[in-house]
Amino acid sequence: MLKNCIIFILLLFPWFITSAFPIDYNYYDSLNLPFFAPPKLFYGIAWPLVYILITISIFQIINSFKLSDIPKSYKITLFINYLFNQSYTIIGFGLKNNFLGFVSCLGTFISCLFLVVETKELKEKSTMYLLPYVLLSFFATILSFSIYIMNI
Repeated sequence: MLKNCIIFILLLFPWFITSAFPIDYNYYDSLNLPFFAPPKLFYGIAWPLVYILITISIFQIINSFKLSDIPKSYKITLFINYLFNQSYTIIGFGLKNNFLGFVSCLGTFISCLFLVVETKELKEKSTMYLLPYVLLSFFATILSFSIYIMNI
């Protein structure tokens, strides 16, 4: 039991690495936002919940297979998705580049779709934990594109 808790925490931790980066909320507040932009509090609740669900999915895969039996395609897709996901904070708030922020969101969404396919091939039950991620990354892509267009 303790071993599983430690493994889960180790899988969850990387998803929160960029939250250690300083975020310039004044920059976000200075942007023209579309009418459907949620309040900042939404992100502080939604993304951690999604990260927990992603971790549950990964944890189930790891518990169902030996690490060496997990296909390389799953590992690569997960890694690419992770990089796109984590890059948004650095690009969007660090570099303050709305276009590259949109590209990061689009990459997250597309790689998320591939991750769902890869996960479904391994353990269909684990796929359901990724569905909120698909929806949130799709919404984030539309929102970031709208922010980019509105602030050109």
